[in-house]
Amino acid sequence: MRPQILAVSKLPDMLAVSLEKNFCLHRQTHEHEPDRFAAIASQIRGVVVGGKYRLPRSLMDRLPALEVASVVGAGYDGVDVPAAVERGIVVTHTPAVHTDDVADFAMALMLSLGRHIPQADRFVRAGRWPGGSLPFSSTMAGSRVGIVGMGHIGCAIADRAGAFKMSVAYAARTEKPHLPHRFFRHVADLAAQVDFLVVAASGGLSTRHLVGAEALAALGPAGFLVNVARGTLVDQAALVEALVARRIAGAALDVFDGEPHVDDRLRSMDNVILTPHIASATHQTRKAMFDLTIENLRRHFDGSQPPHTIPECSNRR
Repeated sequence: MRPQILAVSKLPDMLAVSLEKNFCLHRQTHEHEPDRFAAIASQIRGVVVGGKYRLPRSLMDRLPALEVASVVGAGYDGVDVPAAVERGIVVTHTPAVHTDDVADFAMALMLSLGRHIPQADRFVRAGRWPGGSLPFSSTMAGSRVGIVGMGHIGCAIADRAGAFKMSVAYAARTEKPHLPHRFFRHVADLAAQVDFLVVAASGGLSTRHLVGAEALAALGPAGFLVNVARGTLVDQAALVEALVARRIAGAALDVFDGEPHVDDRLRSMDNVILTPHIASATHQTRKAMFDLTIENLRRHFDGSQPPHTIPECSNRR
């Protein structure tokens, strides 16, 4: 009998169809069909969780046979990992496959901010070009980029920034001696030395509001913030306040605290670029993520080690 799997969040059709070929899939039954869920909950051996969604202890407690949680994404801060570890539930994710897309997108946002590309597009569309020219933008070569978090994505952003003749520095939990870039232990100290502060660290309680009012003040009125990581990494209230007061030059945000809901004040600002959490949203990367999600589940149920178990669970099999 095929293992029974619960989709905790809404899944793309491509992934759902593939899961149904390999497992007995229940799509958000816990939310939409409570009576049916009560009847099948004791048989659910695996869950699939979208990277932006939550798997709390309370739901795990309703699934006594749960063995594995497969997260569709690199970040797993929505999963109550301590609860999973207590239960011996294996948590897997899909790291690395989205690195290039996210790094490319971070560069696109930096270029858009520095060269005023969205403003230029609106200027032409509004028919304002015959009446005059836009104000000058800034040269990107020679700009200083500070990267918050120097994992796979941070390193990929640094490589791309170097190709644009930008200087790179970073802040991270620990220094990476093999890297040629300047290391800062504190984000505010890094922010004071750069033109673009790019957030690429992992989410979770330990990094919540890692970029706060102090870092934004240090970034200053000529500095830009770019966030392609998690909305919780930035103190959004402090960011809005800094933007309204023009204490920083602008921001480009692909992620938000409380997404998909976005603060109305952010939507009204002409020096802010907003995108709907799409840095990794390419056909190629999403297919790779979906394939790895299924492979993680298949390997678990085959009795072997899934290719990408999170570190907290990697030694438990």
